Amino acid sequence: MSRSVRYSASPLLASPTPVWRSKLIVAGIALGFAVLAGRAVYIQVLDNEFFRKQGEVRFARTLELPASRGRIMDRNGLVLAYNVPAPSLWAIPEDVQATPAQLAELARLLEMPLPDLQRRLAEDKTFVWLRRQIDEPVAKKIAALGIKGIYQRDGYKRQYPDGEAAAHVVGFANVENVGQEAVELAFDKQLAGQPGSRRVIKDRFGRVVEDVGEQIAPIDGRDLQLSIDSKVQFFAYQKLRDAVIENKAKAGSVVVLDAQTGEVLALVNYPSYTPDKRVHLSGAQLRNRALTDTFEPGSTMKAFAVAAAMEKGLVQPETMIQTAPGRITMGGSTISDTHPQGLISVAQVIQKSSNVGTVKMAMQLQPRDMWEYYTQVGFGQKPQVPFPGVVSGRLRPYKTWRPIEQATMSYGYGLSVSLFQLAHAYTVFARDGDLAPASLLKVSEPAAGVRVFSDKNAIAMRQMLHTVTQPGGTAQKAQTIGYSVGGKTGTTHKQEGKGYSGNKYRGFFVGLAPVEKPRIVVAVMIDEPSNGRYFGGDVAAPVFAETVQQTLRMMGLPPDLAVKPQIVAKAAGESF
Repeated sequence: MSRSVRYSASPLLASPTPVWRSKLIVAGIALGFAVLAGRAVYIQVLDNEFFRKQGEVRFARTLELPASRGRIMDRNGLVLAYNVPAPSLWAIPEDVQATPAQLAELARLLEMPLPDLQRRLAEDKTFVWLRRQIDEPVAKKIAALGIKGIYQRDGYKRQYPDGEAAAHVVGFANVENVGQEAVELAFDKQLAGQPGSRRVIKDRFGRVVEDVGEQIAPIDGRDLQLSIDSKVQFFAYQKLRDAVIENKAKAGSVVVLDAQTGEVLALVNYPSYTPDKRVHLSGAQLRNRALTDTFEPGSTMKAFAVAAAMEKGLVQPETMIQTAPGRITMGGSTISDTHPQGLISVAQVIQKSSNVGTVKMAMQLQPRDMWEYYTQVGFGQKPQVPFPGVVSGRLRPYKTWRPIEQATMSYGYGLSVSLFQLAHAYTVFARDGDLAPASLLKVSEPAAGVRVFSDKNAIAMRQMLHTVTQPGGTAQKAQTIGYSVGGKTGTTHKQEGKGYSGNKYRGFFVGLAPVEKPRIVVAVMIDEPSNGRYFGGDVAAPVFAETVQQTLRMMGLPPDLAVKPQIVAKAAGESF
């Protein structure tokens, strides 16, 4: 039997407790509550800014409301680039709840292998992009699947109706709708507009539960109207592509300018690319060769050297030049003609493309005078067109020229130009000696030009350029049915290292039409033709002829030459 214990009789409990001790404990507890209450009032009422910001950091978000990018149009109002709604698909992988059938259907709609979709959902638990800029009908089908954890973000995708034909002019924008190439890049600020914003509270699943603050509406980008004629652009591209393929060439370019206004009607390169399909895009496809590549222009420079000599009063079109025996030696170097011509006129120097005759006229000029004429038509200077990658070419200061260098520069060696510079320079002959500024945007009124040559000498040069396309000239293949044309061929060896390649060439032709009152200037370059022909009169002149004929018809210009009937009478009993 255990002995019972009487706890109330314990000496410890029976001892008297001081009153102050209990009061101290109660006071301490009360003080603690007072401190907590004061702290709560301070945090929630007096100074709650810090904690409110911390809460916003965790749950408040500013959503960007994308602005619609402005359209790019040609001179006639046809759209070259525009926006279409294209949502982007994203997910919170840890929240995704989908059946195998739903995942399979989602992969099919995204045109993505199912293992790739599953791998992407396993990359990050909190956020992952599934596909940027999907077509709106596809987005609606995905939304109809009702997969938890899959979300869509509104956005736009760029469309380019003219595809590869206008790619080097229009360029493209990336998935963020920011311009990356050509006009899309050069005029990005104007086209982009200003995005709006929306302040919201999101839950931990990323869902918007509340709008806070004022919503700022986006300001859409402004439309842009180019000087390009999309029909001329498309036709020139087709003819250039065919010529590059036929001649087994490396590349080619065409520039078409309005001779009266300086507007760019077409700017074409091949190879090209499709702006909205850039998966396998290469640097060679991206290059706008007409503006970014430079080369020695060859015999196309003879027109400027001869015009300078006429402007200085040294020669006239009928002045006779002795070119026999078809070569000339300067500083240990020999300059030769393709075929000895003997005694010929200045006009025939242009028609026959005589190196010797051109050099003899150029060497009568002071180096400074020749340099000034070259500079005034734009050589050695960056073209004033708002385009990324535009080059200035190379024209060294005249004080450093040696006699042999002045001689070679008269027929296009020792300096470099772009095809665009060459086309623009030839407008000086089309405008009776006046050089107008080039424009990539449509202009309402032609800008004032700069006088380079007298109208008399510019008109005389046009007539000489016309003989180049006539019997006896070097570019008879440049002739166009119904329209008179004039121009100059050029064929140069390509540079390799410190010298020139023996079997790699560039062929050019640059000219104007109609001769009496030119409306357009067209320049063509074929790079490395390798199908047996490489002279500019053979590979570039036919592209010029077809482009001129089609462009002038599109402009509604009546023919200035009689068109011979092409119908052949059939003799009795004869069959075709």
